[in-house]
Amino acid sequence: MNLNVTAIGEILYDIYPDQKRIGGAPFNFIYHVWKLLGKANFISSVGNDENGAEILNHLNKIGFPTSHIFVDENYPTGTVLVALDENKSPHFTMSGYNCFDYFVLDKKSMALIEHKTDLLYFGTFGQRNLTARKTIQSTFGKNIKYFCDLNLRHEFFTKEMIEESLRISNVIKINERELTVLQSYFNLHKETLTAVNQLLEKFNISLIAVTFGKDGAILSNQESTDYYRSESLEVIDTLGAGDAYSAIVCIGYLFNMEMQKTNLLANQFALDICRTLGALASDEIYEKYKSLLFQTE
Repeated sequence: MNLNVTAIGEILYDIYPDQKRIGGAPFNFIYHVWKLLGKANFISSVGNDENGAEILNHLNKIGFPTSHIFVDENYPTGTVLVALDENKSPHFTMSGYNCFDYFVLDKKSMALIEHKTDLLYFGTFGQRNLTARKTIQSTFGKNIKYFCDLNLRHEFFTKEMIEESLRISNVIKINERELTVLQSYFNLHKETLTAVNQLLEKFNISLIAVTFGKDGAILSNQESTDYYRSESLEVIDTLGAGDAYSAIVCIGYLFNMEMQKTNLLANQFALDICRTLGALASDEIYEKYKSLLFQTE
């Protein structure tokens, strides 16, 4: 358990028609890791506004680490409007540029990455603005592992951004739609597994996860592939299911867990998130997966 995961990226409010919830893929991911491993690091920012104060107060109250969440005096805390379609899948309306888009890393946070991090998680949505993109990419090339969530949303990505992110990543997580973007950009085969194998080789990636929503996910390295087909279930909302899947894959990768077990638990955890309103789980669910992940045979 003496391995340290750090995430860098946005924290924001997901605004539903009747409530708001703390969100942002990097936050959702690292919250799960924190609950499952008992420790984690998160580098982000909030605005000097009511939303930012609410977020920090809540996180401090529950004991979540906030020493690397900075308060921006010039730009607001991010917000995203969330609407659920008939399949309970979220559709997002992004706010304008916010505090994380202008985030600059300080020496303390860079030292955290260089000396107290075994794996750094980052995404592509957090790189949509030049300032934040330079900040995230300044963390590349350290003597650590990298996990990239290729969350290609709206127009906030370029081929160059994707290529730079894939080049340094040990693990990537993509969904079916995002795979089609990579197939187009890098002239990959149309067949999924062939395309995944081409990505593994082209970018020297250790592990690739491709999620298919209600149809499960595949987990592939250069030796083998595991396909988990999901069970049917009653969905409350699918917000954050991919982040939940990523958290288990990250832990499985760090602790050298068997691929089939990792993919099974990652899918089951994502399904439990789909049965929950919002992107985070109850303490009971986290205790369940802590037991399943680290039980002795």
